[in-house]
Amino acid sequence: MSQVAVRRIFFSVLALLMSAPLLVVLGVSVNERKSLTFPPQGFNLSWYLDLFRLPDWSGALLNSVIVAFLSAALAVAIAFPLAWFNWRYRIGWVKGILAIGLMPFLLPPVITALGFLSFWTQAGLYGQTWTVVISHGIFLVSLPLVSLSLGFGSLDDSLPEAAATMGADNTVILKTIVFPLVRPYVISGFAFAFVVSLNEYLVAYMTVGAVIETLPMKIFNSLRYGYTPVMASASVFFVALTVIIFSLVARFGDLPKLLGAHSK
Repeated sequence: MSQVAVRRIFFSVLALLMSAPLLVVLGVSVNERKSLTFPPQGFNLSWYLDLFRLPDWSGALLNSVIVAFLSAALAVAIAFPLAWFNWRYRIGWVKGILAIGLMPFLLPPVITALGFLSFWTQAGLYGQTWTVVISHGIFLVSLPLVSLSLGFGSLDDSLPEAAATMGADNTVILKTIVFPLVRPYVISGFAFAFVVSLNEYLVAYMTVGAVIETLPMKIFNSLRYGYTPVMASASVFFVALTVIIFSLVARFGDLPKLLGAHSK
């Protein structure tokens, strides 16, 4: 057997093993009965409709989308000036700030969640709905920070000097030259942060778990009262939404560059 055939078999088996849990969840989500059985007994798509028509599930989904959107926007708003300042001025201490920006995502999520819980409790702000947005924004800032650092790193260093010789100041350079070139990295960084925030449970639970309920929290809380296939349909919805978002990023952006590959 040739090496190419062996390689294809290996990756086919690997893909099957990686997709097996999702296939099981997909099968469970279309069960006719309200039971955790696979292969599915019958076929019923009404569980997906329940995700949008039942107030408790649709409310949790809306909360997740709002929190994820605002958190991703905040993460990009923090990361962009840091990445821009580091590329524009090349000051040594800025790299230290960039390293600090990467730390929340590098630590175990439970440690970060406990840190946010302690901070908001000591500040007397625990339970405020907006604290989860700030917590997620800080927790996920490393994603757009890495993406934007790659984007700025791919730019020609002579661009600011060339624009300055034509009379452009830093604001004009940023708006008319730099930002259009790094826009794909801004969008990809936002998309990465949005998807992770949408699926994040621990930080959200530690900050506003008693006030608002996101979809991951709703799934976990529903386990206390018995299984329902709506949980499986919510999981499939998360996976499908993630695939759609990253497919759009790959379709309308330069995916190899977004992942750090620079053309020679």
